[in-house]
Amino acid sequence: MKAWELARKIYINAKPVVLDEEEQTWEAMKSISSFYDSLLSIEWSSNVPGSGAPENSMIAAVQALENRGYLVKNSENLIVEGIKANEDKNFVKLNEITSLLKNELLNAKKDEKAHYWNYTIYSSYDEYIKKVTFPESIEVDVNTNEFLNKTKAAWLSQLIGAAMGTQVEGYTSENLFNTFGDVKSFVREPNTYNDDITFELAFLDAFKKRGYKITSKDIALAWIGLIPCGWSAEEIALKNIRSGILPPLSGTNNNPFNEWIGAQMRGAICGMVAPGNPKLASRLAWSDGEVSHFNNGILGEVFNAVMVSLAYIEKDIKSIINYAINSIPNDSEYFQVITYALLMCKTNDDWKNALKKCDEKYIKYNWIHAYPNICVEIIALWYGEGDFSKTLNIVTMSGLDVDCNAAQIMSVLGIQNGIDSIPKQLNHQAFNELVTYMRFYEKVVLDDLVKLTVNSIKNAKKI
Repeated sequence: MKAWELARKIYINAKPVVLDEEEQTWEAMKSISSFYDSLLSIEWSSNVPGSGAPENSMIAAVQALENRGYLVKNSENLIVEGIKANEDKNFVKLNEITSLLKNELLNAKKDEKAHYWNYTIYSSYDEYIKKVTFPESIEVDVNTNEFLNKTKAAWLSQLIGAAMGTQVEGYTSENLFNTFGDVKSFVREPNTYNDDITFELAFLDAFKKRGYKITSKDIALAWIGLIPCGWSAEEIALKNIRSGILPPLSGTNNNPFNEWIGAQMRGAICGMVAPGNPKLASRLAWSDGEVSHFNNGILGEVFNAVMVSLAYIEKDIKSIINYAINSIPNDSEYFQVITYALLMCKTNDDWKNALKKCDEKYIKYNWIHAYPNICVEIIALWYGEGDFSKTLNIVTMSGLDVDCNAAQIMSVLGIQNGIDSIPKQLNHQAFNELVTYMRFYEKVVLDDLVKLTVNSIKNAKKI
């Protein structure tokens, strides 16, 4: 049936009614207006749900675009006005300023002097794959109890890392030490509330249906079907997808945050479903990453996916780091970041000194950007020396976006050493079930998630 025919059918079937006075009011519109004003205010001032750390995504958007080599002086001039309007609850002014600021970001001019443009920009997997090498893949028998054990250890380790990190994310290492001392266990009762893992669940949902034929479009549709909202790059991508803008444009259209940590934080699942095959893991990670990210942002997800894939077949953690570095093009800026972090590890006896050097090097980047956080991942893995508790302690006390970093790297150690390597005091009963804000996945029993993962891998080649 034609669209005009459907519209005509609705029109001719409509029966006149008489509304009472209450039904004629604008109360519903007033509620919607208040809702949108509240959402806008959150963009100018909010606190991280798990840790209470302060955020201002409008300032961060300007910061992120400058990191990506654009001129933002006019945008910076608008920030002060926006902060004041938000503090005054002047929503007329705040809406105006926000619109002007986002227009400035949308039309920002390239800064030809910015070092960002000295590196190769990777906008597709085909461009990327020509520039890298991988160790030979080794087939992993996914039908064994050992594989089931490793997969459960991966998810459990991720939940532990995420729970630890959610409690303390968004603060500097120094302030964490000053407030809590040296954290080696949970600072409160842990839980599984974590928005990061929801995107991995969405990937898994698409993967169980499409197997290794999965595309970024498949993942995008899983996002929009299952995930009602997100933050920074993911929220913008969801808005784009909802408007019919699909990957890779969903990750680039008006998205200043697409080199933040959002893709890097979800690489583990791509490595888990490609055990022992880092090249395949890289392709899956690229498909997932380009839903919301671009260039260095996607490379961050590839890096973590490769590490997790290799964890099934490689016992030496430092070898895994080096292999993962080789999976990143050496003419990319991301490569310069990870090799700098590795150099600091090799030239400093103490992880705190290595972290201090990296913090100074990447001081212009937000605490949610991929760069400073991948430095923390490498530092924690290097100095943690494969020990679960030691690695978790370092990644926790390093600050920044702790839950993202801890969830990813603890998965690597869980896979390498199995469920028995996880200290019993960290294996809280809360981790027996995930609680999410996703449609269809509101509550997920851990053992069911493990079975879903393993069965999806077994069936993937048959699809």
